[in-house]
Formats: sequence, structure tokens, C-alpha cells
Amino acid sequence: MSEKVILDQEECIGCETCVEMCPSVFSFDDAEGKAYVNEDADADAGEECVEEAIASCPAECITTE
Repeated sequence: MSEKVILDQEECIGCETCVEMCPSVFSFDDAEGKAYVNEDADADAGEECVEEAIASCPAECITTE
């Protein structure tokens, strides 16, 4: 079963760490200045980099469910 990646944009500080670590799952919205989860992102496909992004996020705004 695939996990859903969730990024709380209100908490995101726009550091782009998750985008750099896991570009297959995260992208950056230049207009908003915040990261977001790609619509077709599959947490299982990039599970290792998703875990790294969660651990590295200074705002602690990324979770999975």
C-alpha cells in the first residue's frame, strides 16, 4: 500500500531542502515561495529520499500517512 506524502504549506519556510533531496516527490512554487508535493508523487517510489526530506526539514512540515 502506498503512503501519501503531506506537506503543510502554512508551516513551510521555503528552504527547498525537500526539493533538492527528493525532486521526484517535491517541487517548488516560486510564486508562493513554498514547496509542494507533486500530484503524481508516489512515496514508495522515493521512500528513502522522502524519509531524508522529513528528517531534514527545518520546519518539520512533511509527514506521511
